Amino acid sequence: MVNKQIIRCVVIIWLGILNPGIAGTLRLASLFGDHMVLQQNMPVKIWGEAEPNATIQISIDNHINRTTADKSGYWHAQLPAKKAGGPYKLSVKSGIESFIINDVMFGEVWICSGQSNMFMGYDGIPEIKALAPLAQNIRTFQVQNTVAFTGQKYVNGAWNIGNPNSAVAFSFAYHLQKATGVPVGIILTSWGSSSIEGWMPRDMTDKLPHFAAIMHNFDNDTKTIARIDSILNLKDNRNTADDIFLRTQPNIIYNAMLKPLAPYNCRGLVWYQGEANSKTKENMVQYGITLPLWIQRIRQEWQNKDLWFLGVMLPGFGNNLNKMANADSLIESPTADSWAWMRESQFKALALPHTAIATTIDLGEQNNIHPKDKLPVGRRLALLAEHHTLGMDVVAQGPVVKRTTVKKNTIVVHYKNAKGLATTNGQAPEAFWLSENGKAWYHANAEIKGETVVLKAIELNHPRYVRYAFAAMPKVNLVNGAGLPARPFRTDTQK
Repeated sequence: MVNKQIIRCVVIIWLGILNPGIAGTLRLASLFGDHMVLQQNMPVKIWGEAEPNATIQISIDNHINRTTADKSGYWHAQLPAKKAGGPYKLSVKSGIESFIINDVMFGEVWICSGQSNMFMGYDGIPEIKALAPLAQNIRTFQVQNTVAFTGQKYVNGAWNIGNPNSAVAFSFAYHLQKATGVPVGIILTSWGSSSIEGWMPRDMTDKLPHFAAIMHNFDNDTKTIARIDSILNLKDNRNTADDIFLRTQPNIIYNAMLKPLAPYNCRGLVWYQGEANSKTKENMVQYGITLPLWIQRIRQEWQNKDLWFLGVMLPGFGNNLNKMANADSLIESPTADSWAWMRESQFKALALPHTAIATTIDLGEQNNIHPKDKLPVGRRLALLAEHHTLGMDVVAQGPVVKRTTVKKNTIVVHYKNAKGLATTNGQAPEAFWLSENGKAWYHANAEIKGETVVLKAIELNHPRYVRYAFAAMPKVNLVNGAGLPARPFRTDTQK
């Protein structure tokens, strides 16, 4: 009897001659390739496709694991956790087919995602560009920007030794690698103008009525669907208008650019997004409901309830007030419908475990939605990762309000993370406002006393509520001894 392996070999060679793209059935998920970084100190999930019911052997550093593909050909396995280091060689075999993956490192792996301020490069930012030749041990997998109507298994991209093009992702990776000394792998999947709904799986319609309405309209918009089809048929020849059209649609970015990455082991997700969801106060308030649910859903997709989420608070910006009368005078107003409401919604994520938000209220540009002060954003994200995920002894957050107390005609704000509480210019703290009824607000005189700030307003005898830095682009100067800015807040949460 002719050996079955020989017959299969002949068949595969024959198929390869006719069509090289289908020669062989063994396939690995897209993120498994030369120069990849695997998450240190965490069992490694690996998966792919093979012939139905085939046996697959995976080996790394003298450890061998075997698994069997199911009847559809899908297989998955788990390799033991390893400390940071490398390089290693990973091999995957099934019958006569095999993959050898070279130069595999273990270190810290983060997904960096969001819209244009995550996508934005650093060529025009001298202080970040100057760090590029100094960076070491950073590797990047950049996901190609595209969309799909259904969840995909694979993405286009490859691991490269070098820095991500993103200013925020690179600054984050640079500082994290410098602090830890271990390899850092960045999976960059971001796209300008995209809303959070663009990065959401369709099944979230069950929990979010507004998303259900969006998807209902999308599914019944035959012109939009036809245009998406036609743009995708252009492959890489689409123009800017086509590109914008794709990236502003719901769900279809998730299908093509996020779902195929799961459940690749990583420490967490860095998320810089929110501008596209800040067109109205209603949108901004809704984000406070949407974001925590989305985080939980992403953790479910990654099969990791402890997946870290690091968000970037939207910085100062005034152009969102342009449609209002006397817009310039409202830049510091605590009552205008500004990004203050989005920032409050972003902080709603902190109700979940394993979450942190980088405060950026001291950053931004009044007339530029793409500010260049990205270096401190990356640095603050790295501090959060160092402190929260790696247990390093660093101050990672600025002053955060613990409580407020009313004493006659004053309100005292008690802070945590407030060692060395001071102002950047030696003047009194700015951007505090007081109210008796939550409607009329008056600028407060503020004085630092220890780790508290004492507030008064000459117009008020019985102040009840405080708003701090709750404005489009407030002038702020309050920091702790580490130079990190105080987080915005308001106490009139029922108003």
